[in-house]
Parts: sequence; C-alpha cells; structure tokens
Amino acid sequence: MIKMKINRVDYSNNNTPILYKDEIEKFAYDVLADYKPNLLKEPGAVGFEHFVESYLGLPLLFRDIYYDNPTNPIFGTTIFGECTVKVFDKENECTKTEFFWEDCVIIDNYVMQPGRKGMANFTGIHEGAHYLIHPGIKFPEKTRKIFCRRESIEGSGSSQSMTNSWVEFQANYFTSSFAMPNTTFVPLVNDFLRKHNVWKSYIKLGVNEDLDTLGKDLLPEYISEVYGVSKRAAFNKLRTSNFIEVYK
Repeated sequence: MIKMKINRVDYSNNNTPILYKDEIEKFAYDVLADYKPNLLKEPGAVGFEHFVESYLGLPLLFRDIYYDNPTNPIFGTTIFGECTVKVFDKENECTKTEFFWEDCVIIDNYVMQPGRKGMANFTGIHEGAHYLIHPGIKFPEKTRKIFCRRESIEGSGSSQSMTNSWVEFQANYFTSSFAMPNTTFVPLVNDFLRKHNVWKSYIKLGVNEDLDTLGKDLLPEYISEVYGVSKRAAFNKLRTSNFIEVYK
C-alpha cells in the first residue's frame, strides 16, 4: 500500500495538506498502478469493498450513521483511531454512541440500498482516499474521524464549490482520478463523441435538445456503467475534464 508523502501543510487549518490537483492525480495513478495496473490501460470498475479491505487493510463496517441535517446526510466516515460515532439503532428505535478503537471505514446503510452501487463505490473509495492522504491532520481530542456528507461526495469537484473544506475536495479529486483515470477516460469519451457524430471535443449544454440528452443523460450513464460510479460522479468528471460545458 502506498501512502502520500506530504511536503506542505496548512498549520492554521489543522495541518491540512497543501496539494495541487496534478499532485493528487499523480498519487491516484500511483496507487492504481500498485493496486490494479490494468485499469490504467483498459477502462473498468474498482470495487470499493476489495480496495478498502484487501488493499488498504481496513475493516469495512456498515451502520445507520446519525446526522442532524436530513437534506445533507452522512454517506461515510473514516476512523483514524479511538473515537465514538453516534448511530441509529433501528431495532430499539433510538440513537446510541458506538466506540471504535482502530482505523476503519464506515459506510452508511442508505448508500448500500439497491440501485446505489455506483454511489457506494464512489463513497467507499472517497473514504479510502482520506485514509491515504489525511492521517496527519490534527483532530480535536477524541474526534479522530472525518464525516463525509452528501454535498462533499456529490459535489461538482471544484474546490470553490466544496463547502466542507479542502480535505473533502482532495478526497473527491483523488476518487475521481482513481476511479476514472484520464489514461482511459479521455479516449473513451472521445470515442463516444465520435460515434454520436459530435466532432468537437466537448458538448455545450443549453443549445440543442439532442446534445442536452447526450451530455446530461446518455454519456454520463455510459461512463457510470463502465467505471462503476454514480451518474452524478460521471457528470462531474465530464465537467471538470471540459467535456461538458454549460451554456451561459
């Protein structure tokens, strides 16, 4: 297993690593080359369970994680050491505090429901990214954990849009680069565009109804199936890679 070498940190922000996008992307490629190098040559899906348990060597747990904002639930949690997590006990219809004494990843049961496999994959890899990149972050006493909410995992991938800090942006950017590496992503998208008679290198939304269907639905759905990620994650990657442009 490869962990990221951190050379610069923001001491005023809990020792958050200072990383450029190309540094995160290179690290994601290095990890993928160590884990499953064939996925840098042939497009395919990473199964988060195997990645977390077999490659990272972390226990993978499933809980109903308690959250106070129903519009922005917690999808996953990375545990870096002894701490507690508030969960919902469905059997007794109450909340309880559960103690965790070792490094592990917790995925919320909501993410694991039928029809959300792509969401689960992206969430699980996202949590693994925290473990690889952020073990040096300073946590308040007895809170050695990172909660990842819907907005963090389903965000557009732009650092300006991430309301939950650089830590979440870094994990998301790693996940996108790891699950959909440009070495296969770029030629795959270009081939799709040519087969659908799009001869520019991008689709501009809001101009043509057929192109809107292609850019909002068909292409993201195709990418999500190939890479085993959510359609939302696929669309975000297309936008940040400049394959999708929103007409203004």
